[in-house]
Amino acid sequence: MADEVTGGCQCGAVRYRIRSQPRSSMICHCRMCQKAVGGPFAAFVAVPRTDFEPVRGAIAVFKSSKVAQRGFCRACGTPLTFDRIDSEWLAVSLGSLDSPDAFPPRKQFGVEARHDWVLDLARIAEQLPTEQRLADLGRSVQASFQHPDHDTDHWPEGDAR
Repeated sequence: MADEVTGGCQCGAVRYRIRSQPRSSMICHCRMCQKAVGGPFAAFVAVPRTDFEPVRGAIAVFKSSKVAQRGFCRACGTPLTFDRIDSEWLAVSLGSLDSPDAFPPRKQFGVEARHDWVLDLARIAEQLPTEQRLADLGRSVQASFQHPDHDTDHWPEGDAR
């Protein structure tokens, strides 16, 4: 299907597909989202709930409030969804998509909790690619256990599952 969007967790235990193009992309700066992703904000795309389908593994759920729950991979902890229980829409974490650059955020929510320094990120002088940073530290990437950004029928070599 040409409109299908795919994604999954870091370890590959959970994979999903979305049978339509996401309709909205957003960033949320609220404290609950910051804690849920362990970062300064969470980024999501909104999709019709009926178009989201797990195709490998099961998404674990944490009920984060009376009205919402958050889905994640039980094996590696990757945040996958924000689910406002009474909505026909599901928010899927932008970073878990196989092609996140296709959906740049267009809205920001929870700005009362936005860290002031987030506005200055593009102006930070030192910006290095990963390989350069590792070379500067005298290190190299020996092996990555991260699942690739496409579906496979296996998990990365060395996985302890």
